[in-house]
Order: sequence, then C-alpha cells, then structure tokens
Amino acid sequence: MKYLDEFSNPDLAKRLIEEIHAVTTRPWAIMEVCGGQTHSIIRHGIDQLLPDEIEMIHGPGCPVCVTPLEIIDRALAIAARPDVIFCSFGDMLRVPGSDRDLFRIKSEGGDVRVVYSPLDALKLARENPDREVVFFGIGFETTAPANAMTVYQAKRLGITNFSLLVSHVLVPPAVAAIMESPTCRVQAFLAAGHVCSVMGTHEYPPLTDKYKVPIVVTGFEPLDILEGIRRTVLQLESGRHELENAYPRAVVADGNQAAMQMLNDVFEVTDRAWRGIGMIPGSGWRLSHAYADFDAEKRFAVTDIHTEESSLCRSGEVLQGLIKPHECEAFGRECTPRNPLGATMVSSEGACAAYYLYRRLDMVQAVGG
Repeated sequence: MKYLDEFSNPDLAKRLIEEIHAVTTRPWAIMEVCGGQTHSIIRHGIDQLLPDEIEMIHGPGCPVCVTPLEIIDRALAIAARPDVIFCSFGDMLRVPGSDRDLFRIKSEGGDVRVVYSPLDALKLARENPDREVVFFGIGFETTAPANAMTVYQAKRLGITNFSLLVSHVLVPPAVAAIMESPTCRVQAFLAAGHVCSVMGTHEYPPLTDKYKVPIVVTGFEPLDILEGIRRTVLQLESGRHELENAYPRAVVADGNQAAMQMLNDVFEVTDRAWRGIGMIPGSGWRLSHAYADFDAEKRFAVTDIHTEESSLCRSGEVLQGLIKPHECEAFGRECTPRNPLGATMVSSEGACAAYYLYRRLDMVQAVGG
C-alpha cells in the first residue's frame, strides 16, 4: 500500500495541479483512452481541479463497452445451450443484449460461471469432457496474452471441448479512427499504460506524426494522470506533437516480447466493429488459421446473428467523446446500473457508470431533480 500511496500524495498532486494551471494559456481538449483512467479522473475529481480551459474527453477505452451488441447476443445464444458451460469475467454478466443478459441466461438454467482466469475455464474443460466449455475472451491488448496462452495450451494438451469467443480490440487503430472522424475535437491523448506494458510504444509515433497530436503514456493513479496531463499540456502549449512515456515503471519501448510472440502465433489482425463507433479496419484480433478449431463463433454457428442498438442509448456518442454521460436523456432515468441500456452504464470501467457513481449532482440535474 505504501507504494500506491506514493502516487496519491496530496502535496505532490497540488504541486502538479499548480504547474498545469501555470502553463495553460488556451483551451485544450485531451482524451484519456482507458476507462480505468476515466474512473480515476472522475472518482478523484481531477477534471474539476484542472484549469477551465482543459476539457477531459472520455475515450472508448473500456473493452466491455465497445463489445458490439451482436457479439453479446452470440454469447447469449451459446450460453443458453444445455451442452455448454459458458465462462466469463464478472463484468460481462450484466451487459445487456437485445432482450436479456448472462444473468438472465443463468437464472433460466444456463450454466454460466464467473472465472478469474481463462485457465480456470480450461481446467473446467478437462474436468467435464462431456460438456463444451466456452470462454468469453474480450479486452484490449492487455488481456489478450492470457487468452492466447490458454488456447495454445488447449491445443498442446489435446483438449477439444474448449473454445474461445473472441472480441479483442486494438487501441492504435481506434486512435486513428477518432482522429479521422469529422466530429473529432481531440487535440491530444493519454495512452493506456497497461496496453503499452504489453505492446510497447512503437505504434504511437506514426500516429503523432500523421495527426499532429501529442500522445503521453500514463498510468492510473492520481499522480500518474496528473503528470500525464502536465506533459500533454506542455506539448500543446509549445506546439509539439510527440510520444512521451510518463509510466516508465511499467512500460518499456519494446513491450513484453514473450507476450507479443504468443499473440502473433495464436491471433491474426482483423477488422472489428466497435460498439457505438462502427467498423474500424485492422482494429481487432481473431484466432489464426492454426487455432481456428477453437473459434466458438464457428463451432456453434452463431456468425449470422446480427442486431441493432437501442435507439434510446447514446453510449456511442459517449464512447466517441461527443457528449458527457449525463448529457444523455436516458441517463439516470431509463438507464441505471440496475437497468442499463448500454454497457457504459454497467461496466466497471464505463464512463456512464463513473458519472452515476461519482457525479450525483450531474445526475440530479440531468433528470430534472
């Protein structure tokens, strides 16, 4: 705890905030990519301590939130099968599909289990050879190595009743898509430190050069974020657009070479739809040809399931940074953590969930209270 407390030191935080105020001379719009950073910013009130000229835009960096509705519906269709043990991390169970969620499937008799590692699901497959065991593999580059290793182990051990429902997405193509949107207001990015701890930082300099935006890699504690903002503002004020690593205790330029080698073996890059954003070329992973037998979508023939998003939910605009959560008309009314319209309200990293948890006054104003 001492180590973490060092990155929440109020005196150091005050000093960083004062430095940010001192160097800010004009309006700037900065997007934090990761939902974990969003929750830290809102929980600690960091955005309220910044100069009025600085706007923090909440990006699409919540893998649960950007998982397309049709993937959720495919998961539900697989989980409802009597021959399947469907395994997932807990944050997916209350994400709404078209008409129900995984909790509803479980209450109706489906064998849905919360696991803490994809290897737990592989163990279940070994213990239940007469059942099909499926793991819901979602996430950014951070969680992908463990999922890749699990599929690799399943093949090596000859476990044929295990499969992976893949919905992995990649951050750099999403940054490019945001910058190329005609409605883009983003002038700089705080990149997700945990993603870069796996993949390194080599994918970001081409983005800073092409789009003329600073990108600062940062962590998730208050001082990490404030230091990232300070470095970002210094670049913006001086007209620079470079990659900086403000999270050197966890991120090195070359990333985790062993993890990347495993990823390159098990996965291959594919186009991927992002909920609320649409199809982004080259922004996801799917199982490579060598591991195609472990693809749950193909094994259970659910690739033809296509669905439409809720007309009330404006989570797509939230994910693109076009509106703040409380500016959605359904926020706190039709959409609450108990009855979410979209994943951004129920995910532990969702921006809507952060506003609901930590911005009660905004919620009251939004619902006319």
